[in-house]
Amino acid sequence: MQYRRAKQMGGAYFFTVVTYDRKPILTIPENIQRLREAFRHVMRKHPMDIEGIVILPDHLHCLWRLPERDNDFSLRWSKIKRYFSLSAAGVEQGQVSETRRRKREKAVWQRRFWEHLIRDEQDWRSHMDYIHYNPVKHGYVEAPGDWPYSSFSKNVKKGWYPKDWGRIEPDTIQGMELE
Repeated sequence: MQYRRAKQMGGAYFFTVVTYDRKPILTIPENIQRLREAFRHVMRKHPMDIEGIVILPDHLHCLWRLPERDNDFSLRWSKIKRYFSLSAAGVEQGQVSETRRRKREKAVWQRRFWEHLIRDEQDWRSHMDYIHYNPVKHGYVEAPGDWPYSSFSKNVKKGWYPKDWGRIEPDTIQGMELE
């Protein structure tokens, strides 16, 4: 069966990307830097606006807006994952399945990612709230502003959120399960 993804030129998309076997490697300090480099490297040739992002130890969520005549988020994720995987810290290659070994894949990422095409302003708001509340949901911090690997503080400066937002679960995300 062929997996089909919803695509729209210039669309906004929410993504969940998970590490292989949910290994908690993403927030290792050198990996945070490597992930930033991977995004910057890919964005030089394949631009997108990252409107929201949160990086947790074993997964990340983000919301991108693609250029007007572009809908190829799969290419971007492939390149980001590959660039990061070349030098990721905390990855033990002995735990790779035989299939991955044959394909020369490292044990860094789950093969696929989850994407959702943003439908409207309310959908955008719900997914942005989900992104920024995620570290609180998982018990890492008491407020989104306390998590260092998030776009929350940047979006507070833009006026999109009050500084004290997210100490309690927002109504906009109740019942959402996007892990």
